[in-house]
Amino acid sequence: MYKKATVSDKIRVDPKLLGRDVEKSVFKSLKKQYEGRINEDLGMVLKVQEIEEIGDGEIMPEDPGVHYPVSYKLFSYEPELHEVVEGEVTEVTDFGAFIRVGPIEGLCHISQIMDDYVNYDENQDMLVGKDGSRTLKRGDKVRTRITAVSMKDDSENKVNLTMRQPTLGKLEWIEEEIEELEEDEEEE
Repeated sequence: MYKKATVSDKIRVDPKLLGRDVEKSVFKSLKKQYEGRINEDLGMVLKVQEIEEIGDGEIMPEDPGVHYPVSYKLFSYEPELHEVVEGEVTEVTDFGAFIRVGPIEGLCHISQIMDDYVNYDENQDMLVGKDGSRTLKRGDKVRTRITAVSMKDDSENKVNLTMRQPTLGKLEWIEEEIEELEEDEEEE
């Protein structure tokens, strides 16, 4: 889920930025420290939007930078457990598919792709259902549900996905299911 938040923190301004406009130096330092990074409480910080308040700077022993208490607004993305999201398959492997969901990638394990036995076709770089009518490859658009989230820092984050529930899967599969249901209703 995308979020807007107001955060209060201390930010270190590098000595190279001192002597310039304080607000611009603090803003540049905030962007460098937070944008594109994962924060355990906020998720992935996409953008520092604006500074609300800057306190008086403090010099710490043996640190040439200046530390400012600052309150600022940011925009972030934090995947939520059980959230239904749409994304694009970015990579297919013998153990599943990596799917870009917003600014992050999640893994849909091969056992969670569809209600069928799934094989990895290495030559065509795709996952194929046993009956052969359903395939999943790079670039396919899918709807998934988030089943597990662990976002601790930039190096350690995991998002697990499933497509084995009604109205989930490759968007083409969902359309086929809807058409079948409509045909069944017309027959009754």
